[in-house]
Amino acid sequence: MNKVWEGGVGVRERHERERIATSRAILDAARDLFVAEGYQNVSIRKIAEKIEYSPAAIYSYFPSKDDIFLALAEEGFHMLFASASADCAKVPAADASRVDCVRSAFWNLYTFSKNHPEYFALMFVDRSVPRISQDWQRFGFVREMRHRLSDIIQQAIDAGDFPRTSDPNGIFRVLSAAIHGVAVIRLCDRILPGEDIDALARDTLEAALTGLRSGFASTYSSDGCR
Repeated sequence: MNKVWEGGVGVRERHERERIATSRAILDAARDLFVAEGYQNVSIRKIAEKIEYSPAAIYSYFPSKDDIFLALAEEGFHMLFASASADCAKVPAADASRVDCVRSAFWNLYTFSKNHPEYFALMFVDRSVPRISQDWQRFGFVREMRHRLSDIIQQAIDAGDFPRTSDPNGIFRVLSAAIHGVAVIRLCDRILPGEDIDALARDTLEAALTGLRSGFASTYSSDGCR
């Protein structure tokens, strides 16, 4: 009796491993195709052909191409926030540490673009992909992380690290735009001969932070963009 039961458990575990492996193969193939050919130019049939599966087999794992993208985006955002969550889990007491936390969070975005260029391209560059806002329940952790960082920026404003009139969401958007710009330059291989793209990213981030902290760069407002 026990042997039969144990055998059943073994079969179920094997099937689960196979299911996970197949799902992984679908996601990897789809990610590579989306990046190489553009999301709107890839079909379920094309994904199936890449891994030698039938379209029906793909649909048994993912109801639509959009669902495949959303699964990849969820993976990507979890990877992006893994180190940022550790860096900003607690709001530091020292004013300088608060700014360091903000700096680290946005440098983490640049590092993510280097370490996971396929995910970065899919999540932030391809304009044809679905918006994650269509499934906020699934991506609630993205909003939570952004709100956490905005709260830390607000505390830095309250402590005098940024001008009192600063908009925390505006600071978030300005720093995001600065780092995204350098990341896209790197991703699109628009680097000049002999150029140190990492140094450019550091200088861009520091220039943006310096401008925001001095009040010089304070014309942008996030009103209506939240």
